[in-house]
Amino acid sequence: MNNEAVLTVPGSHYQIEMASWRDLSSIRDLESICFPRDAWPLLDMIGVLSLPQVVRYKVEDRGQVIGFVAGDIRRMQHLGWIATICVHPDYRGMGIGRALLSLCEEKMGMPKVKLTVRQTNYAAIDLYRRQGYIETGQWKRYYKGGENAVVMEKVLGDIN
Repeated sequence: MNNEAVLTVPGSHYQIEMASWRDLSSIRDLESICFPRDAWPLLDMIGVLSLPQVVRYKVEDRGQVIGFVAGDIRRMQHLGWIATICVHPDYRGMGIGRALLSLCEEKMGMPKVKLTVRQTNYAAIDLYRRQGYIETGQWKRYYKGGENAVVMEKVLGDIN
């Protein structure tokens, strides 16, 4: 996996690049800001940044990661799973999340994509709906603190 720029976030000067284990510290910092109760443990983050079936992209500003997405390719299920997506609060509303999500969907190359989101994360749920995701269920008490997860999915192509 090389780290060359993939694309520019529409309407901005930010570039989306592939992320790697070298970004571990910056991505952990971003996760703890975006998900103070649910940031991934160190070993999980190492896995998401190194396993071959995971698609991962970042957006940086002055050397700091300000956006990150990781998608798990599950070929046997014909499914991509957005494992995590986050944008630093200071950079939200600029199209970074939408661009990361779209690129991850494309690069996973699966006909269906799923994700989970806290039921009270209204901004994220709205983004996912605008990007074509529909709610397909809930996982009860999934998140720390006992909050439910909303399961959402998007069909991108023929599942056969």
